[in-house]
Amino acid sequence: MSDQPISQSRRDAVKVMLGTAVAIPMINLVGFGTAHAAAPANAVTPDDPTAQALKYSQDATQSIRDSAARPGAPTGEQHCATCMFMLADQGEGDWKGCSLFPGKLINVNGWCTSWTLKAG
Repeated sequence: MSDQPISQSRRDAVKVMLGTAVAIPMINLVGFGTAHAAAPANAVTPDDPTAQALKYSQDATQSIRDSAARPGAPTGEQHCATCMFMLADQGEGDWKGCSLFPGKLINVNGWCTSWTLKAG
């Protein structure tokens, strides 16, 4: 058995629990905030009228593509990176141009109801 009295163990356990309770929100703010790349200033936003009309989502897995999938590729392969409207020469990283959103950038992992398989 332990040489420490039980009350000391309880105090230590309470300290660890309180420390954890304080640390978790801080980890979420600091760690996860930097893990996701920030959207550029000219990224398509959810309140954009064209984005709403096309049901654009920056994350294809969170879109309606399962119920509104387009022909040409399995649903899981339907995202902006495989779409003929994506302009790979515009933008950088996960943010590229799209001929449906002139002057704005879309996320290559996104999806909209106009998705059409890129030729070749």
